[in-house]
Amino acid sequence: MGWLVRTAVAGVAALSLSACDANLPGLYRDLDNAKFEAEQSQTTDQSKALLNVPAPARKMTVSVFEMPDLSGQYKETSTGQNLSRAVTQGAADILIKSLVEAGGRRWFSVLDRAALDSLLKERQIVTEMRRIYRGETEVDPAALGPMDHAGIMIQGAIVGYDSNIVSGGIGAQYLGIGANRRYKLDVVTVSLRAVSTGSGEVLAAVMIRKPIASISTQGNVFRYVALDEILESELGVAMNEPKQVAIEAAVQKAVLTLIAEGVDVGLWAFADPDGGKAFLEAYRREKYGQGATPVEPVSAQTKRSLFIPRTVPAKPEPDEVSAPITTRPNEGVAPPVDPSSDEVLG
Repeated sequence: MGWLVRTAVAGVAALSLSACDANLPGLYRDLDNAKFEAEQSQTTDQSKALLNVPAPARKMTVSVFEMPDLSGQYKETSTGQNLSRAVTQGAADILIKSLVEAGGRRWFSVLDRAALDSLLKERQIVTEMRRIYRGETEVDPAALGPMDHAGIMIQGAIVGYDSNIVSGGIGAQYLGIGANRRYKLDVVTVSLRAVSTGSGEVLAAVMIRKPIASISTQGNVFRYVALDEILESELGVAMNEPKQVAIEAAVQKAVLTLIAEGVDVGLWAFADPDGGKAFLEAYRREKYGQGATPVEPVSAQTKRSLFIPRTVPAKPEPDEVSAPITTRPNEGVAPPVDPSSDEVLG
């Protein structure tokens, strides 16, 4: 009878471990072989929502300089804090990617100013090489045209990161057999705003909070299966949402909300107002609840200032050509000499 109990308990433990392994994501399932292939960023519900935004009436040119980490938080460990930051320092790259992909690349033409110094140096190299090897004293617009500029700057930051906002768990143990589950939530806060290049006015501003979940499940067996035999078994799995993925979702949500707020205040519009009506109503319900609060639209002057004409190289002035010399009748001909004068006619 003892061997039957031992076999049953061992079988339960093995099945539990198998079930635990089956619940792991595909990337982490083959732990024994330790083969982790590189893969593209997974498409989430948030990225799908950003991709499916209704098309705009006009594509907007925007610039992005930086999106710094202003949370001031460092990564926490079991022994305290270390010098690593709690969140990614590459939020500007995430913002640029989100703006480019908005509405299937139909909403924004994005000018990357995060590496502006490198861009200007590269243009300077082109100019210098043409001066040295071609003798050009002025920039040839056909070889290096003027840089484009934007009427709107997209600015933002990671403004907060709070740890252990909610934590807890549940568990039970009976006769040496037990299980427990624990969880904790962190929250990251992202801000985003559209600023007029012409006036510096803040046209629209949004703030998004994204929870970051960590969950662990454990089970254990510790009991005598015979007078001199002890069965001990443990199993568990912990799932920690990557902070970079959470910030990516927060930035995508911020871009989505900024588009909706811009439509709401009249900065831009949908190509099909009826098609974008459901999108705008969903935004208003999320922000204001059931009672939508009317907002004051931007002025017509502000809307006109968003579209700055592109710089076009000036046409070279034609070289001055000497005007042809024209003479009137008898102009330039010496008058006849009076014979009575003292001059001698030859």
